[in-house]
Amino acid sequence: MDTTTHTITAPETEDALITGDELYEMVGVGSCELIDGRIVPMSPTGFDHGNIESDLTAQLWLFVRQRKLGKVVSGEVGIYISRDPDRIRAADVAFFTNDQIARMRSKSYADQSAELIVEIISPSDSWTDLRAKLRDYFSIGVACIWVVEPSTRTVLIYRSTTQVSELTITDTLHGEGTLEGFELPIAALFSEE
Repeated sequence: MDTTTHTITAPETEDALITGDELYEMVGVGSCELIDGRIVPMSPTGFDHGNIESDLTAQLWLFVRQRKLGKVVSGEVGIYISRDPDRIRAADVAFFTNDQIARMRSKSYADQSAELIVEIISPSDSWTDLRAKLRDYFSIGVACIWVVEPSTRTVLIYRSTTQVSELTITDTLHGEGTLEGFELPIAALFSEE
């Protein structure tokens, strides 16, 4: 067993670009995304955000596992958007089909598109940044993005950057494509139980 530890630190100058593989090996960087080779720090999520993320992940995970459809991952999972310079976005929750997983080659971050991405809005998130993130996800072939907005207790369903529908507390979230048959009342996402 190799017990050697490798420590890579952030670049000395702001002009130095790093790769996704270098970011993956870095120690002590914290939550971040890599935008065109530059580290962009992210604030830790709040309790409500984490609670919604856990609940939604659990519901999706159970549905996907029972049907052997692929994998549901969560916790700011890194997804390559582009290379040279590298751009890696951090998804709150992502669903990858078995076919997408079979095509992955990277040992660090996901290098295939997810079928579904879930983003949960935090108070520190700006809509300008979110729109840029949505464009990035759709540019690599993500089929659908659910944007959960706790402050309004709504979920926005994006099928492209211009095709969006809004679900309110009285609606039910329905899976599409490989996730057809998945259902979750919006009220359950914001339940205080």
